[in-house]
Amino acid sequence: MILANTRQELLEQLADWRQHDDRIALVPTMGNLHAGHLSLVELAREHAERVVVSIFVNPTQFSEDEDYADYPRTLERDTRRLKKPAADLIFVPDVDTMYPFGVKDATT
Repeated sequence: MILANTRQELLEQLADWRQHDDRIALVPTMGNLHAGHLSLVELAREHAERVVVSIFVNPTQFSEDEDYADYPRTLERDTRRLKKPAADLIFVPDVDTMYPFGVKDATT
């Protein structure tokens, strides 16, 4: 299983798989994985040769009265859980990777 943190790492791996004509499925999550997430990974595996799971706690999905900082971040546990069903790649970008021009500009 590959762990990618940057856009470049992700794009390079996707390009390699595409050169081999692999079908690629994406299961986007905010982490803190549970059985429902894992069933989506299993379903993705049925439809694609490669499965990417993204784990990104998106600050734009929280309102001002919700506490983004308190959302559980369980990457080590999530990585263990994704060994079976097997994800080929886990994409774990930071906020700057996802919003290079800032979160504020992305939401206005």
